[in-house]
Amino acid sequence: MTQAQAARVPRIVVVGAGFAGLACVRRLERRLGPREARIMLVDPTSHSLYLPLLPQVASGVLGATSVATPLARLLKRTVRVPGGALGVDLAARTLYVKKITGEDEALRYDYLVLSPGSVTRTFDIPGLAEHARGMKTLKQALSLRDHVIAQLELAASAGTAEEKRRRCSFLVVGGGYAGTETCACLLELTKTAARKIPGLHPDMIRWTLADLADKLMPELGDELGTKAQHMLINRGVDFRLGTSVASVSDGEVKLTDGSVLPTETLVWTAGVAASPLVRGLGESVRGRVVVGADLRLPAWEGVFALGDCAAVPDLAKQREGVENAVCPPTAQHAMRQGKVAADNVVAAMQGRPPRDYYHKDLGLVVDLGGPRAVAKPLGIPLSGVPAQIATRGYHVMAMPSMRSRLRVTGNWISHGVAGDDLLRVDLGVDRPRTIAGYEYTDIYPDPEHIASIIEGLESDRREQL
Repeated sequence: MTQAQAARVPRIVVVGAGFAGLACVRRLERRLGPREARIMLVDPTSHSLYLPLLPQVASGVLGATSVATPLARLLKRTVRVPGGALGVDLAARTLYVKKITGEDEALRYDYLVLSPGSVTRTFDIPGLAEHARGMKTLKQALSLRDHVIAQLELAASAGTAEEKRRRCSFLVVGGGYAGTETCACLLELTKTAARKIPGLHPDMIRWTLADLADKLMPELGDELGTKAQHMLINRGVDFRLGTSVASVSDGEVKLTDGSVLPTETLVWTAGVAASPLVRGLGESVRGRVVVGADLRLPAWEGVFALGDCAAVPDLAKQREGVENAVCPPTAQHAMRQGKVAADNVVAAMQGRPPRDYYHKDLGLVVDLGGPRAVAKPLGIPLSGVPAQIATRGYHVMAMPSMRSRLRVTGNWISHGVAGDDLLRVDLGVDRPRTIAGYEYTDIYPDPEHIASIIEGLESDRREQL
């Protein structure tokens, strides 16, 4: 296709390569030929990330390449714009993009699909922004793994019992799926590591899970939520339900019940908020922009919003009598909404009426580490090994490619046979992106200064005695 021909075909811009955006783009590629539309995908990353398995990356059960599939393998002719969408001028039909190089670009569109997803929801809690760790990106998962292993290594060589206890104590805030699975998977890692690292013992490991709700994962129902909680209690997890964080400082977290937890690790998974991109684009429900059942943004022709950023009417629940129900921000809804959005873009191009999004929830699965899990596929409550089989089967089938399915399955098998190698690659360490920075050759003091540095350290130690 010549440049002039490309300029004449409609331009479809999709924002976000998550579950919704990827499903939309792949469907558009199948339904439209290169002479019918120019498809563009805006996302700062080069991969599609399977978020539900991030806790297993953090715990070392899965490698990064198992859950991150390169977009180059999934998309055949979509033009990828490596950058973040920071704003939309709906009247001018223009998207403001900041590329990964820092350059600004104004991207014109004929049809716009907004699926930027969600971000971790935080609150104005003293010290939270500076000390908490999230679980939304691949880097966060790998960095958390590095941090947890480092804390255990530091605990093994700690000079005081107080420091050893502090570094062996971990706090997760958020009793939803992400928080519960993160706690369960990292509990498995730390208990295993404590058996292998001289100077530590599994009994030294302390995990606490706090949440403002009085029940764990209420979406599962009382029976399965209680079973999941008992499974974790039996493994030593301390639950602080009805409680959240009051403040965070170096080495300790104060909870709203007045208790203080000495810890160097706070994992924050207390909910998500819609991407700031959709702020101000129209009426919203809890920050999610309101769209019709056909996923169209009211009053703006050719603009669609879906996934975690959009309040999509849940027609299945509304038909069951739940007024004003909206779809929860889950992967199964996002993937199916992406396909409907693509179909409705094609319908708009061809002058046909759109179709409404309708999906009855297929159930939920929660991996609690090892053979432990709870699941509710098609409304059938399962726990233990049957639930783990259902959980892993669901994840394998939901992966975006056969290659990623094979990698995930292979990782599960190899980890089950060989166990974890406790590798730490120091992704969480803020270092200059230079040869010296990566190889740590810039940290050595001049030989003549070493004696004075050691003398200063010894002086500090003597003062503390």
